[in-house]
Amino acid sequence: MKAKPDSGPRYAAPALEKGLDIVEVLAREEEGLTLAGIAQKLGRTVSEIFRMTVTLQQRGYLQVDSGDRYRLSLKMLELAHQQQPLRSLVSLALPLMRELANRAYQSCHLATYHDGQIIVVAQVDSPGALSFGPKVGALGSLTDTASGNLLLAFRDEAERTRMLAAAIRLHGKLDVDPAQLLRQGEAARAQGQLTWPSRRVRGVTDIASPVLDRNGQAVATMSVPYLERLDLPEGPGAADVAGQVREIAERLSALLHYSGYNNVS
Repeated sequence: MKAKPDSGPRYAAPALEKGLDIVEVLAREEEGLTLAGIAQKLGRTVSEIFRMTVTLQQRGYLQVDSGDRYRLSLKMLELAHQQQPLRSLVSLALPLMRELANRAYQSCHLATYHDGQIIVVAQVDSPGALSFGPKVGALGSLTDTASGNLLLAFRDEAERTRMLAAAIRLHGKLDVDPAQLLRQGEAARAQGQLTWPSRRVRGVTDIASPVLDRNGQAVATMSVPYLERLDLPEGPGAADVAGQVREIAERLSALLHYSGYNNVS
């Protein structure tokens, strides 16, 4: 008997696909969308997505504001944190991050790679009444953040290619010239750290160091969005904080069994 030509996926789950479509479109919308907006983005009618959207809200994956705009909740991030590798990394990092915040008088955060961008997985506020930094779950670009550049720089070429391809699928194009990105990666590898003016907030200096696994691949970055503290003139300056960030990242790398540093305390 002649085999029938392959006409597509053998198994289909239309309802599941519809729910995933809703989640994915909302992940790209910072301000959220109404039901009509979701339907328009997906090329569907409101009646087609109504029950699925309400179910996702009832299960805690979506939240809706007073303007009837749906947004993703933090439930997926909470589920991700239940994965053993990420949970272990955050558990190891938090005591060191609290030490860093107290020594530097600055907030700090831990970021890792996720699907074409970076995501903040842990954050510790600076001591005192003033603090500045991204929230847990905040997303950022691979190419215009210090963390993203480090995550690219400390991966092998094949992995960098895969990460950048995912970023292009997500954003449509890279927001930096490839030659410039290459130079930034070479500088990051040479210095083992990146310190540069924030591309998002004027007056903030981003200081970041890679957290390396046993193979020397960056699994995360330790970062401080450095602000000059006029209320603490005796506090450490940017150069001292950069040294502290490097030290903490190296100590966390050692806990992950990276042995390439000779001066890890």
